Amino acid sequence: MSPSPDRPGRTPVVGAGIAAGALVAAAVVALLVMTIVALGLLPGGPGAPDGPAAAGAAPGSRSPSQGGSTARGGSLPPAPDVDPAEAFLADYVNPDGRVVRRDQGGDTVSEGQAYGLLLATAAGEELTVRQIWSWTQDNLLGDSGMMAWRWADGEVVDPNPATDADLDAAWALVVAGEQFDDPALVADGTALAEAVLTESTRTTDDGLALLAGPWVGGSPWLVNPSYSSPSAAALLRDRTGDARWDQVLAGDRALLARLLEQAPLPPDWAQVDPAGAVAIMPPPGGGEVTFGLDAARVPVRLAGSCDPADQAMAASLSDTLGARSPAPGLRDLGGTATVEWSHPLAEVSAAAAAAAAGDPRAAAGRLDLAARLQAAEPTYYGAAWLALGELLLAETGTPFRPCAPLIEEEDR
Repeated sequence: MSPSPDRPGRTPVVGAGIAAGALVAAAVVALLVMTIVALGLLPGGPGAPDGPAAAGAAPGSRSPSQGGSTARGGSLPPAPDVDPAEAFLADYVNPDGRVVRRDQGGDTVSEGQAYGLLLATAAGEELTVRQIWSWTQDNLLGDSGMMAWRWADGEVVDPNPATDADLDAAWALVVAGEQFDDPALVADGTALAEAVLTESTRTTDDGLALLAGPWVGGSPWLVNPSYSSPSAAALLRDRTGDARWDQVLAGDRALLARLLEQAPLPPDWAQVDPAGAVAIMPPPGGGEVTFGLDAARVPVRLAGSCDPADQAMAASLSDTLGARSPAPGLRDLGGTATVEWSHPLAEVSAAAAAAAAGDPRAAAGRLDLAARLQAAEPTYYGAAWLALGELLLAETGTPFRPCAPLIEEEDR
């Protein structure tokens, strides 16, 4: 999404994510330049192309699939009175079940299909779950049992899996199968979970390392800390009886603990070796080490866990993440903003840390600001994580959060 002109009552948008391989016509470039000059803006947003393997980037090394950013400052519209999950499903899921990144050229990534499955299951939309999974099986599921990462213009354009998508999809399918009394969906989720364990984990002294994907090669192995999902691993362990998920949980917690010994915030990318030694890494396609819109998912997944150890780790990030409002979309690992734009996920991330630290009112305020940012500049990635933040932090009594919510209705 390009820098856009003033809209009544709000500061212009700065910067945007650009889909991998997108060709920008000279006329469009010229228009962007004139717009930037006219508005007195410097380009700022996420900016990195979504990670094509051919360019040396990992699947999903998108900075990430966030697509758009919202400038800090200025007035924002009120948060709409709509359920975020229903809004995501209505705005980004086609009738055939394809989840479309409408703000990034209309492509599809496996992560989006997984988000759709999670949110449709949580919303009780059985038909939508079946449509999303049917499209995914027909178009993304590969011989390895995992999903191809990116599809565009009628075909797979990056066949390499991104592990978070497969883990989230397995989690969603098992829950959906139980909820809709369909053993076939449970079996599909179990098969996907088995593929993750077989293809995308390696043994370390701390447990199993959850790799960025089966394509990472020899050790030290590339990992994305935000792919860790304690809630998904715990549910899959309980439903399948496979003790390897305990090893994944142990490996992920050790990885994050070691990263947080090196810096106040976790990075988007890192590597781990068989002894469990961890190193912070720049993005696979090049760029700066940041706490960006990959790593911003870490506090949400940790706070969404029912395990006190995970919540305590999320709480340890609260002072750093709560220092600025609106939350910057990119920070260095010390917490200093490196851009002047914000993003709904940055606010959801700060909300998760605040909620885990026992400040639900501050967390509720952050979620409200995330909803306002999304209303001001709608994006696929913002919509997804606004809805997932509500699901993991504020809902209870569901298989996705069977423990007490961190944010109650009275905190709103």
